Amino acid sequence: MTELRCRKTETLEGDKEEEERQNEPALHSEPGFIQRLVRVFFGCLAAVACGMLYAVYLSTYHDRKFWFSTRQELEREITFQAGSGLYYYYYKHMLAAPSFERGFYELTIDNKTVSGQTINAVERLFLYPELITSFIYRATDIQPIYFYIGAVFGLQAVYVTALFVCSWVLSGTWVSGMLTVAWFVINRPDTTRVDHAIPLRDNWALPYFSCQVTALTGFLSNNISSATEMFCYLAMSATTFTFLLVWEHSHYVLFIQGLCLFLLDSFDLVPSRKMADIHKVYLSSLFLAYLFQFQNPALLSSPLLSLLIGSVLASDFVTNFLLCQESFQTPGQDLFLRLTQASVLPFYFLVLSICLLSTLQTIYRRLSGQPIKTNLRLEDGQIGEQPEVVYHVFHTLFFGGLALLFDGLKFLWTPYVCMFTAFGVCSPELWMTVFKWLKLKSIHPVVLSLILSTAVPTIIGFSLWREYCPRVLAELSDLPEFYDPDTIELISWIKSQAPVAAVFAGSPQMLGKVKLCSGSAVTSLPLYSDINLLRRTEDNYQIYAMRSAEDIYKILTSQKTNYVIIEDSICNELSLNKGCRIKDLLDISNGHAVYDKGEIYSFSKHGRFCHEIKMNYSPYTNYFTRVFWNRSYHVYKVNSVISFQY
Repeated sequence: MTELRCRKTETLEGDKEEEERQNEPALHSEPGFIQRLVRVFFGCLAAVACGMLYAVYLSTYHDRKFWFSTRQELEREITFQAGSGLYYYYYKHMLAAPSFERGFYELTIDNKTVSGQTINAVERLFLYPELITSFIYRATDIQPIYFYIGAVFGLQAVYVTALFVCSWVLSGTWVSGMLTVAWFVINRPDTTRVDHAIPLRDNWALPYFSCQVTALTGFLSNNISSATEMFCYLAMSATTFTFLLVWEHSHYVLFIQGLCLFLLDSFDLVPSRKMADIHKVYLSSLFLAYLFQFQNPALLSSPLLSLLIGSVLASDFVTNFLLCQESFQTPGQDLFLRLTQASVLPFYFLVLSICLLSTLQTIYRRLSGQPIKTNLRLEDGQIGEQPEVVYHVFHTLFFGGLALLFDGLKFLWTPYVCMFTAFGVCSPELWMTVFKWLKLKSIHPVVLSLILSTAVPTIIGFSLWREYCPRVLAELSDLPEFYDPDTIELISWIKSQAPVAAVFAGSPQMLGKVKLCSGSAVTSLPLYSDINLLRRTEDNYQIYAMRSAEDIYKILTSQKTNYVIIEDSICNELSLNKGCRIKDLLDISNGHAVYDKGEIYSFSKHGRFCHEIKMNYSPYTNYFTRVFWNRSYHVYKVNSVISFQY
C-alpha cells in the first residue's frame, strides 16, 4: 500500500506542476524557445566538430605512427597487432568474393581457417562489422584498407560525440561536452584501444554502447517531451541490438547495466512504465541478436552462468593463461597517476561523493514514503532525485569496481569517468545541492552555483589547454618509425615458398598474422571466448614446453600441421612476472614445475622443445626439418615420413 500511495502522490504532484507550466503565458515561452533552439544548434555544431576533429586526429596519428601511407600492402597489414588482423582477413575475403551473398555463404561454412574443422566464422568471430563494411565498400572506389580503418575512426568520432551529448544532457550545458572530449583525448591510452589494434571488436562495439547510454540517459530524464522520449527509446533499441551483434562480450556489459537499472527500479526512482519499456528493449534486442547470430546459445544464458560454466570447463593451463592476459591483471598505479595529473580523478571523487550522498538521501526519503518531484527546479538543490543522474552513479560505481579488479575493463570505465566528471563540474544543480547542505545565506546560492558551474570548467579547460595542447600536437610531429622486418621476411617466405594448402601451427597472435597475410590454414585462432580453440592453443604452445620430440610430433600431426613456427620472443622470454610466462604456465600444467621458497624451478627428463630442436640432432631431426629462420623466427616442416637418423 505504501508503494501505491507514493506513486499516486508522485503522479499528482507531477501533474500539478505540469498543469501550472502549461498555464504559463505563451509570451514567456516564445523567447525561451528561440533561445533553447539557438543553444541546441551551437551545441550540436560543437559536438559534431569535436567528433570530426578527433577522427582526423586519429587518422593523422595512425599514419605518422606506422608510416602507413608509405608502406606496401603487406607492411600495412602487419600493423594490425594482437591478432586483430584476422578480422581484416575476412573483410578481404568478402571483397574478393564474386558477390556479397557468395562471400557470406562461404564464411558460414569456413573450412579453410582452422585445420580439420568447419566453422561458422560469422557466429564464432562476430563478423558483422566486416560484412557491413564490405557491403558498403562495393559502392566506393577507395583503397580497401583505408576504407576499413576509416570506418573504425568514423565510429570513434561517433563515440566521443555520444559522450559529448550525454554530458550535455546531464548538465544542461554543452561546455561539459567539450570538457568531456578534452579529458577523453588526453587520457587516450586509458579510454580506447584503437591506437593498438584497429580491428578489435570493442573498437566497433563501444561507440554503439556509448550511444545506447546517451539514449538511456535521455529516456530516464523526467523533463523531456513525449516525442523526445520516443526518439530516445528507438535509438536505445537500435544501439542495444547493434551492440549485441558486434561484440561477444556485450551481454556481460548489458548485464552490469541491468543491475544498475534494477537498483533504480527497486528504490522506485524511475516510473514503472519506463522500466517496462527498457525490459522490452533488452528482450527484443536479445531475441533478434540470437536469430542473427545463428541461434548462439550464449546470448540466451545468464552472464553469471556463462562465466561459471566457462571456468568449470577450462583446464589448468587455460584458466591460468586467461588470468595472465593483460586485460585480467589488476591496473597499475600509473593509471590513477595519469588520471590525477589530468585533473580528472580529484574532481571525479568530488562529483561522485556529492551525487552519491544526494542519491542516498533520495533513497531514504523514498523508503520513508515521501514523494519525489518529477519537475525539479534549480533552487531545490536535489541532484540525487534525477533518475538519469542516479543511473550514472550506479553505472560508474559498478564499472569502477570491476576496473579495479581487471585492467581491461578500464576502457569501459574511464570514458564515463571523463563524461561524469565534466557533467558534475558544469552542473549548477550539483553546486546548488552542496549549498543547500551548507545552508549558505551570505550569497544567494542560485547565483553562486551558476557562477561556479561556469568558472570551474573554464579554469580547468584553460589549464588543460596550456599543459596538454602542446603534447597532443607533439604526438603528430615526433613519432618513431614502426618496422618489423623479421615478420615481413617470414610472411614473404610463406607466400612464396609454402604450399597453398599448408597448415601452420604457432602462437595465436602469429597465426592471426599468417592467416591475414597469406590466407593459409592454421591450427588455432587468437580468440579467447571459445573453449575448443583455447584447448587447441594449449596444444600449440606445447612447442615451448619440456616435452619430447615424439610428443610434439603426435600433437601437431593430430591437427594436420605441415609447418610449425617457433618464436624466440616466447622461447627466451624474460619477465619479472615469471608465473605468467608461457613456458611457466606449461610447466605448471604439465607437472614440471617445482616451488622452492617462492621461486619456480622447472624439471623434466626432456629439455625444452623450442631450445632442443635448434640443436639439430636426433630425434628432433627425425620428425622435423628446418626450412626457414631469421633473428626472430624458426620454421620447421613436420615430416610426413619419419626418418630415423642417429
